[in-house]
Amino acid sequence: MTSFRPKDEDELAAIVGEAALREEPLEILAGGSKRGLGRPLQLPHTLDLSAFSGIRLYEPEELVLTAAAATPMAEIEAALAEKRQMLAFEPGDWRTLLGSEAARPTLGGAIAANLSGPRRIRQGAARDHFLGFRGVSGRGEAFKAGGRVVKNVTGYDLPKLMAGSYGTLAALTEVTLKVLPLPEATRTLVLMGLDDETARRAMSAALKSSHEVSGAAHMPRDALAGSPRTLLRLEGPEPSVVARADALRRELAEFGAAEQLDDAASLALWQSVRDAAPVALPGAAVWRVSVAPTDGPALAARVARAHDARHFFDWGGGLVWLAVMGAEDGGAASIRATLSGGHATLIRAPDALRAAVPPFEPQPPALAALTARVKAQFDPRRILNRGRMYRDL
Repeated sequence: MTSFRPKDEDELAAIVGEAALREEPLEILAGGSKRGLGRPLQLPHTLDLSAFSGIRLYEPEELVLTAAAATPMAEIEAALAEKRQMLAFEPGDWRTLLGSEAARPTLGGAIAANLSGPRRIRQGAARDHFLGFRGVSGRGEAFKAGGRVVKNVTGYDLPKLMAGSYGTLAALTEVTLKVLPLPEATRTLVLMGLDDETARRAMSAALKSSHEVSGAAHMPRDALAGSPRTLLRLEGPEPSVVARADALRRELAEFGAAEQLDDAASLALWQSVRDAAPVALPGAAVWRVSVAPTDGPALAARVARAHDARHFFDWGGGLVWLAVMGAEDGGAASIRATLSGGHATLIRAPDALRAAVPPFEPQPPALAALTARVKAQFDPRRILNRGRMYRDL
């Protein structure tokens, strides 16, 4: 296996162009922390983008940051924290979950995987903060799209297309994002002892309230949380957060007396939710299932009847994290066969299982044909991360 490490965009374009001529696929790497996502790759070459690192432009007053795609997330977060700002989509750090602790999460990796944490219910996913980029297509052509504005009306919204493409359409070299101020204060209300369906109702009531809840998660008894805990996060100016927390506690009195966690305890707890720590169990196949919130408890119950499984809910019940132990197919049949709408992604499993079971939700024929056409536009020789998302693409 040959590893290429271009030092600039011109060299990157030349390498990709030559690989396209030879029809020799390239596995794109930067920090390597998410190499275990998707189908396992056995490609002849790796394309190491780690030289594309560093913050290029940061204008705190404009809430805009531009950085090379392989810039470590730690560097981005440190620069933002200095100005009391943040990436509002709250990207998870899945290194413990994926067993890649020695690797470095990068900004481009967060965009390529379209990461989003608990704050997604208010702020959206990575793609909703992705303003523009530079990159090299599978044709070996450097191009750019978007810019330092929230909307681009010149044609296709290419940043939205690149987010979540897992490096199958282009090798990103530079990323521009909007950022937001850090909240002055954070409080978390904790309801104890609720079953899954009651917790879903409590989260729904909180999210429908006027109190601007920015996180709603539920840890059942069989997760690492011990006794069941339903978590509701409020953020903002401290007087507002205190008043909203008191009002929300009163409105949710029918679900029991709520405890309240302060800033430090809240930050640690929501980081655990963000990083999927409750399902990072040894040997388990881990799934991330997006459903209608009303369907989450029934899905978790069906999987628990079929397998030795653990779960927890995020996004008010709209995201179900599942850890399935001992199932030959990792629980794929029981999860996907009864999934009505939504989609299930196999986040962690051994290579053999990720090769046998589609990690990403199988697409209906019309959508699969569209995906193939988009791939052909950007990478007609299918050399960029071939097979990572779907076989032969």
